[in-house]
Amino acid sequence: MSKIFKCFSALEWILLLVVLCFLGGHVYFSLTLPEYMGAIVGNLQDGAIAGDLNLYWHDILKNGGMMLLMIVGAFVTTLCVSYLSARIITSVMAKARHQVFEKVNNFSMNEINKFSIASLITRSTNDITQLQMVLIMTINMGLTAPITAIVSITKIVNLSNQLSIITAASIVGLLLLVSLVFIFVVPKFKKIQSLTDSVNLVTRENLTGIKVIRANGAEQSQEQKFEKVNTRLTSTNIFINKVTGLIGPGISFIMQFTSLAIVWLGAYLISEGKIDFEVLSEFTQYAMQIIMSFMMVSMLLVFIPRAMVSAQRIKQVLDSQSTVLDGDGNFQTTETGTIEFKNVSFIYPGADDYVLKNISFKAQKGQTVAFIGSTGSGKSTLINLVPRFYDCTEGEVLVDGVNVKQYKLHDLHDKIGYVPQKGVLFSGTIEENIKYGNQNATDEEVASAIKISQSKFVYDKPDGLQDHIAQGGHNVSGGQKQRLSIARALVKKPEILIFDDSFSALDYKTDKALRKALKTHTKGVTQLIVAQRIGTIRNADQIIVLNEGNMVGIGTHDQLMASCPVYQEIALSQLKKEEL
Repeated sequence: MSKIFKCFSALEWILLLVVLCFLGGHVYFSLTLPEYMGAIVGNLQDGAIAGDLNLYWHDILKNGGMMLLMIVGAFVTTLCVSYLSARIITSVMAKARHQVFEKVNNFSMNEINKFSIASLITRSTNDITQLQMVLIMTINMGLTAPITAIVSITKIVNLSNQLSIITAASIVGLLLLVSLVFIFVVPKFKKIQSLTDSVNLVTRENLTGIKVIRANGAEQSQEQKFEKVNTRLTSTNIFINKVTGLIGPGISFIMQFTSLAIVWLGAYLISEGKIDFEVLSEFTQYAMQIIMSFMMVSMLLVFIPRAMVSAQRIKQVLDSQSTVLDGDGNFQTTETGTIEFKNVSFIYPGADDYVLKNISFKAQKGQTVAFIGSTGSGKSTLINLVPRFYDCTEGEVLVDGVNVKQYKLHDLHDKIGYVPQKGVLFSGTIEENIKYGNQNATDEEVASAIKISQSKFVYDKPDGLQDHIAQGGHNVSGGQKQRLSIARALVKKPEILIFDDSFSALDYKTDKALRKALKTHTKGVTQLIVAQRIGTIRNADQIIVLNEGNMVGIGTHDQLMASCPVYQEIALSQLKKEEL
């Protein structure tokens, strides 16, 4: 919770003090009411005894008017407390949500994989909402109820010791009821949030892969998978609701029993002349205030454990330190556009074996270095070490002659244009997507990037560059997404271009035209290309062949055809000897 308290601004702390003042006013108005009600009952009793109610009519009206003022005061203060508390807590939780989003944005892939995307979504939305709801309830009820109960208890003790015993017994009954609920329910709340993560995971997986699911007729399988996690979540919720459902009837029974016992004992004490009707009236109302206060605290105690679980989950995100940290940026370099791997090895956290082993090479400024190998040979992992999506386990990765760990991440990423295998587009216009890495790009630069990336199809759209792209780019084809992703990288005008199998969705003609345009218009830009097609990389300055994480060949196409069996095997599986 300390992380949440840090989100309070000075103004919000001041407003919270104002809320406490209103709460004090509400307690005063609520606890003064029984006194005026008792006075009215006393006047009615005296009038009945005297046989003339008119003698006391003025006092009755006066006390009734004061009761009305107390009711209005209680209503106004409650309204102010509700409005201010909701405003303060909503504002604070908006800051907390922003903190979580910002923190996740700076996570390396290690942390994202550790929490899982589904869990991070739940923590950013559901957990913060749970905490927000309970914090508002705490201000509205958790602060008012204890004060009301304590003051009411002091009042009833002074009114009648005998009747106080009944109230004390009722309080004990309430505490036992809440304790039983607390013992059975609290352990389930952590499970609820974990199961919510699972439901989000299955739902997200289902929606992301809907085409594959339908193509394979696997709807029933997915439904069974969802039904499994949904049933577990439902049964846990049902158990919690069954147990917490005892609170309402239990408290209602205790309240009715208390009222009946007070009236019965009060009638006896009145007949014995030990108390009068005024005392009984005041005592009954104060007793109900105590029961209501304990009821509100009981309800809050049911929700607080779940909020604490949510707060802990939020804290876990905010406390997590990224394994990829900013360097000091304090260095000088005489090189530009160079990339060097020195004895680089890499193993994923928790994995049993290295994905990359002892990789060494250097790409000079303006060179094109390609990587090829079988699936799982470590090609994508290797190029992901350059922008520090992961940090190498052993060895060094140098950009412009400087270890990438010395760079500030923003400065490093400014040097790199990265195109993933799966083209990622964001909701907005085509122009906004192309300018994503360079908001200040001119119309000429955008037009040039479109031309080089073979994305002229944008001009055939009804609104051209202003045509809308749906979330995830679902209204354009895979090839179009890849070309727009390439255009986005080109607009940055980076020193280094990284293509992670970014031509896989292109036909051979477009692939060839794109590579030719890149060679012509990006002179001086160092390119790293991961590809499966020999045709895509055969003209590269260096081709690096990977096999099970090892570098088994490096050289030009002709050199590798003469010396590298793995490369020969890949090449001959795609092209005839005459073509090679």
